[in-house]
Amino acid sequence: MTTTVRSRGTLNPKLVGKELVSVLNAAAARMHGFGHTVLTPEILLLTFVESPHANAHHILRQLVVGRGHQWERFAREVVSLARERTVPDVEFDWIADNNRRVPLSDELLIVLDEALTLARAREEVYIGTEHVLVGMTDRRVAVARLLEQYGITSHAAQDTLAVFSVARDTTTTDYVALAKQGEITPVYFRESLLHDLISLLTLKTNRHIILVGAAGVGKRTLVYSLALLMAEGKGPSGLKSLVVINEQALLDNALTALQSGLRRAKGGILFVPHIARFFGGLRADFPEAVGKELQKAFLDDEVVVIGTATESEYTERLQPNAVISERAHVLRVEPTTLEETIAILDVIRPRIAADYGVRIADEGLREAAKLASRYLTDTPLPVSAVHLLHRTCATLHLGLHSGVAQRRDAAGNETVDAEDVMLTVSQLTGIPVKRLGADERARYANMVEHLRQRIVGQDEAVLAVSRAVKMARAGLKDPRRPIGSFLFLGPTGVGKTELTKALAEFLFGSEGAMIVLDMTEFQDENAVSRLIGAPPGYVGYEEGGQLTDKVARMPYAVVLFDEAEKAHPRVLDVLLQVMEEGRLTDGRGRVVSFAETVIILTSNIGGQYLSDPQLPVAVAREAAQEELKRHFRAEFLNRLSEIVFFNRLDEVALRKVLDLLLEKEIVLAAEHAITLEISEAARVWLLKQNDRPEWGARPLRRIIERYIRERLADWMLREGPASSAIVRVDVQLDQLVFLAGQGEAAKQTS
Repeated sequence: MTTTVRSRGTLNPKLVGKELVSVLNAAAARMHGFGHTVLTPEILLLTFVESPHANAHHILRQLVVGRGHQWERFAREVVSLARERTVPDVEFDWIADNNRRVPLSDELLIVLDEALTLARAREEVYIGTEHVLVGMTDRRVAVARLLEQYGITSHAAQDTLAVFSVARDTTTTDYVALAKQGEITPVYFRESLLHDLISLLTLKTNRHIILVGAAGVGKRTLVYSLALLMAEGKGPSGLKSLVVINEQALLDNALTALQSGLRRAKGGILFVPHIARFFGGLRADFPEAVGKELQKAFLDDEVVVIGTATESEYTERLQPNAVISERAHVLRVEPTTLEETIAILDVIRPRIAADYGVRIADEGLREAAKLASRYLTDTPLPVSAVHLLHRTCATLHLGLHSGVAQRRDAAGNETVDAEDVMLTVSQLTGIPVKRLGADERARYANMVEHLRQRIVGQDEAVLAVSRAVKMARAGLKDPRRPIGSFLFLGPTGVGKTELTKALAEFLFGSEGAMIVLDMTEFQDENAVSRLIGAPPGYVGYEEGGQLTDKVARMPYAVVLFDEAEKAHPRVLDVLLQVMEEGRLTDGRGRVVSFAETVIILTSNIGGQYLSDPQLPVAVAREAAQEELKRHFRAEFLNRLSEIVFFNRLDEVALRKVLDLLLEKEIVLAAEHAITLEISEAARVWLLKQNDRPEWGARPLRRIIERYIRERLADWMLREGPASSAIVRVDVQLDQLVFLAGQGEAAKQTS
């Protein structure tokens, strides 16, 4: 090493940048707070974690979160390590702001020496926190083991340092120059988008471009691709550089940084990620003068500006700006297809595998793309699949996939395969692994039998729903539309909601995979804005839409619109769009897909006919149909997969429902170490208490709660039964009694 950070027993202050000085002072205070006498890499790493404006903090977050780890968990582990590790005093130290000498451990000196080597290799004068972080990945330093567990290797940290240009001592970075030096890692080329991008950049005037798309679809990667092509001389004619302004420089002095970026980008391209930050008046992130300076660049062609924005950012902040909307072209970047995503994962596979010390099988790539597309749709492809692959590799590397035998190749590396990916998705979503990996054909073939286990007396309804869902899953539907759209008609208490819950459990693994909206709350004309969110500038804009926000967060769900007949006609128009197009655009301009949802509307329209035991079934349904046509437009009814009629429950069906409900009570009692036995006589007695059979199963729940649950609770509180108690519910002298222990009466009820 030709240069040392040490100078006559102290750290050479001339080599340390302002940001690192500040962090070292904070680390010294942290050291004293722990009661330690020596500053170690662990304490300095903790200070990075606690310093959100430090470059090292940004790199750490990018790598930790980008690889699918929890930032909070990482921070806790760093705190624990910094608190526990102590070393003896050494001869070199750091002079803090208060002129106190802070001893530095030998390992920290190794880190600082490596940081200086990196800074000099990059032709930078000062050591920054980002260089020190890379130094911490040196295998001679103990803290490197913790960083490696989170995928923060020397290779990964330097890649991030190069690609995201966080170097403190330079205001701007030229991606083309980086590409020529081999400092941009390979990326997947989206040929069609690149062709469109280069075509627009080849124009003689008004060549500015706004890349519009959701976060994670690959807008920034598209720009990296362009830089790689330009480095090979295959880019747009006459443009030699692609410059980006460093985020830290923008935060320190936005106007100066922008002016520097515009000067360096003359004759080339200035890339401005999240360009909407510069505009929007009072809502802009930077002073007005900065936005005006950037706006000037759109008025000439000395510098070509490429910015990125989401759809809502473009609509709200950029489109209203006449200079930008008239002089910049919009190029929309859509999420990648499944095949494109697999190809992207294949390109980055070597880097991810090296970061975690694993081998990634082809089937692991395919499964990551497929399951991310289906189950992790809160973020789009390809980023959801990339995060999933990182998370799976990290989990396998740390040996956290319990119950699965580790698979190693000849070189001794663990192999990430489809099963590992399924386990990770199961951990992230709560969906059972067996459901993720089950044979879909076999499962759907048994759908009717599965639903019948829970739904009593409604075989026709079960068959109708199963038929439509199975056709959809077989691919015999428009892939853009929901899995199915059903209108459940019938009197109260006959199983409409229970079938909805059963569907959610069958399709998505949990009854919790339900979004329920009570349409009695959407009876006025303005209710639409509550469903999809108010547009910009209107009251309630920040709250989002009750329907669109929930589906965006939980795209694999059964969406239940209860008492649909009470909704305002404009709300029904929204539902019509969902059933027809399978998507909605919310008030912020975000497109929300309903392609993996099941839409269920319930209604009591015609319930008086369907619950009348004197009317033949055919007559009752015809009357209900006529009333239905008077309330809903034919266009709306024609978009439904099925109109499902529910029968009134007869005495036999009610008894079966009672037995199912009592089984749940028995299970609930067992959770409290009580064996609950309910005799046949008691069951007959309970059924006789139902004086409103026309209300279906609903009275039965109240009867069980009153005569079983409440009185069992009273007995438990009064007697404080020992574990493994046996309670028998029976009838004596036409009264319900509770018998416990050796047959003595614990409670008697009438």
